[in-house]
Amino acid sequence: MSPSDSADNRRYNTRRTFDRAVELLLQHDMVGFAQLWAPAGTMDFPFAAGDQPTHLEGRDAVVEYLRHYTDMVDVRDVQVHAVHTTADPDTLVAEWAASGVVVTTGRPYRLPYIAVITVGPEGITGYRDYWNLAVVAEALTPIDATGDTA
Repeated sequence: MSPSDSADNRRYNTRRTFDRAVELLLQHDMVGFAQLWAPAGTMDFPFAAGDQPTHLEGRDAVVEYLRHYTDMVDVRDVQVHAVHTTADPDTLVAEWAASGVVVTTGRPYRLPYIAVITVGPEGITGYRDYWNLAVVAEALTPIDATGDTA
């Protein structure tokens, strides 16, 4: 993509990249998902807590971070609620949710996200992932034999 590409073409490419990311997530292809990143692309988690990373630098870091994602979460459905264009044709804001089962606990989960995604000629250059830490913590809490959370 060159600077001479029209804004409409750039918006289309950005949306197509998001749509491909959703497809790969549903296929449990996290390596393919991570390969959507530009070599120097970043991933940020503004709501991360504890020892969770808040910033990943580069495609290789994204690949490593997502390497065992499907060992933890079995994504079974993705609902895209809205995709908003921005003044920057390379950036969109997606409101979406992933549903499935936490592999280690067997608990169902539905995690809503807001993602701000910027795509350049080599792939995703920036991905800010806003999610609810409380939903994640609840889904990861084991259920004991009585059905209570541990």
